[in-house]
Amino acid sequence: MNVPEGFAPLPRTSPALDLIGPVYAKGWGGDFVLALRVEAKHCNGRHVMHGGMLATLMDAALGYATAFVTDPPVPLLTASLALDFAGAARAGDWVEVTVDIQKRGARLAFANGFAVVAGERIVRASGVFMVTAPAID
Repeated sequence: MNVPEGFAPLPRTSPALDLIGPVYAKGWGGDFVLALRVEAKHCNGRHVMHGGMLATLMDAALGYATAFVTDPPVPLLTASLALDFAGAARAGDWVEVTVDIQKRGARLAFANGFAVVAGERIVRASGVFMVTAPAID
């Protein structure tokens, strides 16, 4: 699979991301970019990337960037996620998500992001995240 220079497998993943992966990243915190190469498994019956897959990718990108802007990362849960679709991705396309962290407070964090294919924005997202206590395994 052709992966653009600078990207490596996401170093910290989850069972949900493992299902849609492989997922790639570069940068960290405020410079974080999450990406994947669209495969047939990501597409709907119209042969474009399913909106739910894009929503999952956007949620992960916004959450990871916001959580990892500090060390140690802050545990977050998605409280709200809004997306606007302005284009499509097809099998073989490389989708990159960039994030702009608006604010991270003691209880809530706010972030926006764009998914881009070949320089064209296809999704705009806005997320609100609850700052939570660390999970107990």
